[in-house]
Amino acid sequence: MMNASIAIMGGTNLYQMEDLDSLREVRIETPFGDPSDVITIGELSGVRAAFLPRHGRGHRLLPSEIPSRANIYALKSLGVESIISISSAGSLREEIKPLEILIPDQLIDRTRNRPSSFFGDGIVAHVGFAEPFCSTLSQVLYQSSLDAGARVHLGGTYVVMEGPQFSTKAESNLHRSWGASIIGMTALPEAKLAREAEICYATLGLVTDYDCWHASEEVVTVDMVINNLITNAETARKIIGLALPRISPQRDCECARALENCILTAPDSIRAEQRRKLHLLINKHVT
Repeated sequence: MMNASIAIMGGTNLYQMEDLDSLREVRIETPFGDPSDVITIGELSGVRAAFLPRHGRGHRLLPSEIPSRANIYALKSLGVESIISISSAGSLREEIKPLEILIPDQLIDRTRNRPSSFFGDGIVAHVGFAEPFCSTLSQVLYQSSLDAGARVHLGGTYVVMEGPQFSTKAESNLHRSWGASIIGMTALPEAKLAREAEICYATLGLVTDYDCWHASEEVVTVDMVINNLITNAETARKIIGLALPRISPQRDCECARALENCILTAPDSIRAEQRRKLHLLINKHVT
């Protein structure tokens, strides 16, 4: 099977990467079901990369329906060590304007009923998540965004809501009172699962609107979101093309060692079935 160390997780309006050369589509079955779609592997800027549209091509999956465990596990099976996530977002701050980009460094989880761990069912693990995004990968995306001419902000808190409905005004103002920067529906549980899989994960938050708190702005509509995403999509492609060659194959961040000393279950208490199911994640940590 063709491998790739870097993956791009496409969001709304980014269902394929036309710039990928030498394309090959890979269908992967995982212990957690099928991924959102086939994974495309090719080369961009001289770097081999995998591309997976999280909503499926044609945008078939609600945020709550995305099979995140299958997506991350499938990418791990291809040898992926870094994921660039593309996410649409609403701004919660006046200074973060529509059509700009925010690269967050923190998360607030407002999702419900989304499986957010590979563990359980006989294996207990607790990974650190104080810094939910890889700072090294985020810096690469920030510099690449500047070089692409994007209006970009580095750092800020991303509120992840369940959806698929947009926020009420009360919710939007509550999130603003928390000091959050943007709101979207897709960075979780991806970021948690990527950490458990010891994969670096960073997000390009493509700002489409001011959510609904901004009194001087029109009400958020799907048409507004999609039109702004179309404008942002080309910029995102440029950023990715610049970022890929800058991602070092040598990782010295904590992401690469996230599971060290985090599996609490005694090795002789782990069932053979569970060992097989999670072998990609636990083999080097459980003897």
